[in-house]
Amino acid sequence: MRAPDFWRHRGSAASRLLQPLGLAYALAGVLRRALIRPFTAAAPVVCVGNLVAGGAGKTPTAIAVARWYAGRGLAVHFLTRGYGGRTAGPHRVDPIKDPAADVGDEPLLLAARSPTWVSRDRAAGARAACAAGAQVIVMDDGFQNPGLKKTLSLLVVDGGQGFGNGRVIPAGPLREPVGAGLGRAHGVVLVGDDILGVRAALGDRLPVLTARIVPGPDAERYKGERVAAFAGIGRPAKFYDTLRALGATVVATRDFPDHYRYRPEDIMGMVEHAASRDAVLITTAKDAVRLPDGALNMVHVLGVDLVFDDPQLAGAVLAQALPKAAPVG
Repeated sequence: MRAPDFWRHRGSAASRLLQPLGLAYALAGVLRRALIRPFTAAAPVVCVGNLVAGGAGKTPTAIAVARWYAGRGLAVHFLTRGYGGRTAGPHRVDPIKDPAADVGDEPLLLAARSPTWVSRDRAAGARAACAAGAQVIVMDDGFQNPGLKKTLSLLVVDGGQGFGNGRVIPAGPLREPVGAGLGRAHGVVLVGDDILGVRAALGDRLPVLTARIVPGPDAERYKGERVAAFAGIGRPAKFYDTLRALGATVVATRDFPDHYRYRPEDIMGMVEHAASRDAVLITTAKDAVRLPDGALNMVHVLGVDLVFDDPQLAGAVLAQALPKAAPVG
């Protein structure tokens, strides 16, 4: 699904027409959180969520957060719903054997770094993670899910997307009103250039951790390279801009819906087109796990990491989830 254009424009007639449905959606969320008593896990639960539908950089943020806790000698497990997959769980993801069609694409990226649990019932997933030795649970998404008590909640905001038109689904991209979400959060991770003035709008209500998505260590090889790029993520243009910033010449692009499951004919058509433009075919790590068998031999993959601009501030915020006696140095 691709976000409609009117989600970016508050004055849109379509947005105004759908606003009553957005208010009803928001009210349903309030009632759900009021009626469900959350389960408290034996380990701290750090939620990396957002307020808008679509990609904001949650998974790279979750990986960076987990890396901080692991660097303190703690056993970190990821917990995720496994959006786009068939598995209800709780299921510990095998990054070698599990296909994206079963567990979703983000869990495969997470499982390559730390033990990862897919569970639509977040409380059941937390129990399974703790039974397997988790000392910290990092949730990728699930901020609006009331079934599991969060020790620390971070909201990820894309500096180029912000909160869209400020209205709730389907009138806008918000999963809930901004004020309500900020009231339950402990910090905001602002990713990329703050084009829309998000930081000023937030004021001093919460700590704001600015961060950047940076290419992986193999990125230098694409400097001066002709590339044909494709992506099925929330904002494909961000990926293409990253390639250009590396010095690559982007000769062709093709967007797919978020979480799209690629078919062999999709890949072969793009391979042939790239060859006709004397370019290499390239995609994101998130897309790579959804490629059909054998396709990785024909497609280059650009990995990325999230880096906090102020690691000390990030560490101070993340340390709030730990017991006072836990190592936080």
